[in-house]
Amino acid sequence: MASFDTPPRVLFVVPGDPDQNTGGYRYVRRIAEGFIDIGVEASREGLNGVFPIPDRLAEASLESLLAGLADGSVVVLDGLAMGGLPDVVAAHAGRLSMVALVHHPLADETGLAAPARDWLFRVERRALAVVAGVITTSRHTAERLLDYNVPAKRIRVVEPGSDTVTPESPGDERSTEPDSGLNVLCVAHLSPRKAQHHLIEALSDLQHLAWYCTLAGSTDRDETYGHRIRELILEHGLETRITLAGELDDDGLAAAYERADIFVLPSVYEGYGMVIDEALAAGLPVITTDGGALASTGNRPGICQYPAGDTVRLRACLKEWLSDPQELLRMTRQANTEAQCLRRWSLAVTEFRDALESLLPPADLTTFDSDWLTLREPADHRARNRSLMAEVLSWAEHEYNTPNTASGQHAPPLLVADLGAGTGSNARYLVPALTVPQRWVLLDQDEHLLSLASDRVEHLDVPLETRVCQLTYQTLASQIPDDTRLVTASALIDLMSAEWLKALASAVAERRAGLLIVLTYDGRFELSPAEADDHWILESVNAHQHREKGAGAAMGPDATTYLQTRLQTYGYQTSVAPSPWQLTAEQAALQVALLKGWQQAVQEQCSGELERATRWFDKRLAQARAKKLTIRVVHQDLFARPAFEHAL
Repeated sequence: MASFDTPPRVLFVVPGDPDQNTGGYRYVRRIAEGFIDIGVEASREGLNGVFPIPDRLAEASLESLLAGLADGSVVVLDGLAMGGLPDVVAAHAGRLSMVALVHHPLADETGLAAPARDWLFRVERRALAVVAGVITTSRHTAERLLDYNVPAKRIRVVEPGSDTVTPESPGDERSTEPDSGLNVLCVAHLSPRKAQHHLIEALSDLQHLAWYCTLAGSTDRDETYGHRIRELILEHGLETRITLAGELDDDGLAAAYERADIFVLPSVYEGYGMVIDEALAAGLPVITTDGGALASTGNRPGICQYPAGDTVRLRACLKEWLSDPQELLRMTRQANTEAQCLRRWSLAVTEFRDALESLLPPADLTTFDSDWLTLREPADHRARNRSLMAEVLSWAEHEYNTPNTASGQHAPPLLVADLGAGTGSNARYLVPALTVPQRWVLLDQDEHLLSLASDRVEHLDVPLETRVCQLTYQTLASQIPDDTRLVTASALIDLMSAEWLKALASAVAERRAGLLIVLTYDGRFELSPAEADDHWILESVNAHQHREKGAGAAMGPDATTYLQTRLQTYGYQTSVAPSPWQLTAEQAALQVALLKGWQQAVQEQCSGELERATRWFDKRLAQARAKKLTIRVVHQDLFARPAFEHAL
């Protein structure tokens, strides 16, 4: 068991009203709402003024917001809000943990004059240089940011999610007869980049076919272009066949998708094109371009792509679908099938949380307390299961003493990678216990703890290095050295998610390494003398164990069994043995620290029963301080090794 800080509050900052219904604003809203669902406090804040080329009100608004935040606050700045204000961002970069969210670079907006484009490129590059990292919504944008001198290691990609709203086979239910009047839908604010004028021009030559078109999206973000679109509709005599619906709310959008038969996005450039997923989720076949990220995000079943800006090809796609009901029905069915495979918002939320964790300094997220680690080390070392350790020693000797088939010589020193190494307790126990030549790599996200580890393992007569790194499920495999022969961790995996444990099993199996995981809490503890509420406290602590601990929903007491099962699928032999803490009056200080950790967990888990919890903890803390209490906490140790040379 370990004492953890509370996950941080995350503030998302966007320009203008946060409840606007464009793709970028919906992305932020869904991520923020998803954070709350997984137990991470999150909120959205809108800025006043003009963006992305900011006026004085915009500058003052961002400055006032950031200045009012406490030191260490975690802030996600929408690129549209921060890209033009590098000096304001830089002024607060030293005390706030700021990450940029970039849908697409500001200079890539269509229709910009050359001086404005050059200015936006320069200032956004400066702004991106001072934040802790950048999250983009597509790989296309991530690659584009390399031109802004953003190192790849500071970029994470979190693509949008979607919620499938169509039944499994709606294709036959939609009207696909050309004489019934097919409904064409485009969802995007009116702008040159979205290129609604291309759609109008294409439809103007198809007036002999039965169709009706709705352009849903704000008409006044670019008033000049909005006026141009109205004039173009009148010029072609399409005022009875094309409706400017304006920006729709969620219910209005859902109704528009339900009425539509065909979805069109004529945009010449997109950082992702989230409406494509939304249209597919509604079972709509899509016509779109290959502009920007659409070259990849739009290359899927149920979608007809054409070269960005090619109105002739757009007209041809529309003509085929409007005049051939069988072809439209075939594409509708493809779209519906694709809808069932779309990634969910829940996955995007988890990935965004992991991206923040990997980009921000460790002190801003969940970290161990060094005093707690020092206090628990003697109990940890006493609790190790000796029978299981005998298996580890036997395996290690076999690994080292088996001759190399090529050279006939012994293997090199055993490389041990210790995950979540903290202050080096695991190494201090295992280095003397292992009887073969060895070298160690200690991996942890906390630079302070690793500096303590370096000081405390100097006496160990083995080569040993420390590496500060983020051990997320996405990065875990890349952080473990390829030639690792034994992966270890102590008091760690009950705090990790199922995805993290999957990644661990995969990384270990790929290297055909051994795995030793010790002191994993298994959901049982006993106190003596017993009290009536002991079981309630136990259940509350265990429930809290499954909450978000900084790496996704934690597996808690189920972690050892889950990991054992995953390893067995790779052909690993596994052994699991108990390693309980037996805390007597001699360990009163550790008892008090443990009880305080439980108290925090129960207060968070059972906020409506604080009085009941307070009575229990007051009594138990008094007993511990009076040295009249014993506590038994059950842990499990796990050792796994490849069963056969070919078992992968």
